[in-house]
Amino acid sequence: MSARKFIVTSAMACFGIGTTPVPAAADWLLTPFVGTTFNGSADFDDGLPGGDDFERKFTYGGSLGWMGAGAIGFEFDFGYAPNFFESIVDDDDFTFADDSNVTTLMGNIIIGAPIGGQSGPGIRPFGVAGLGLIRTQVTGADNFFDVDANDWGFNVGAGIIGFISDSVGIRGDVRYFRSFEGNDEEDFDFALGEFDFWRATVGITFRFGG
Repeated sequence: MSARKFIVTSAMACFGIGTTPVPAAADWLLTPFVGTTFNGSADFDDGLPGGDDFERKFTYGGSLGWMGAGAIGFEFDFGYAPNFFESIVDDDDFTFADDSNVTTLMGNIIIGAPIGGQSGPGIRPFGVAGLGLIRTQVTGADNFFDVDANDWGFNVGAGIIGFISDSVGIRGDVRYFRSFEGNDEEDFDFALGEFDFWRATVGITFRFGG
């Protein structure tokens, strides 16, 4: 079996765990979010003068998750960092990259039981982990170089949702993202790649009954 087929099959099996029928109600959770990237590859230009850390490290996205009345569910998470590799490196305003971004698309398993029930105010601490795509794009200053890579990767993290009503809550979480090495079907071996970063976000969660 090819590595690509193995990953897809494994992910579908994980999602099957999250979609096992439960006797009580389920929730759909939609969360647009904003946040920051930090550490790892996100700190590639530490020590260089100039630059705009806020612009470079800003990220945003959204997630759609399903949680049963129990503790297990699944989630699709999309994140976009529009200026991940951009930095001014000297007094002449030379920019390392004219354009750059990092996109992540992950399918995750969520584990987190609701405290206070599935209606009205309450909290749901959770852990999350899964596999997906990490896409990096970099266009060098004056188009000197161009990098466009699609890598398999994973993310793992934890967070908490605090609901203030039946349908609205506030979510905060921190996640670690890392690529795998070997992205063609013959040499993929799940070895950890060099590209990694952390992401911290906050968002508004909208809860819909299933």
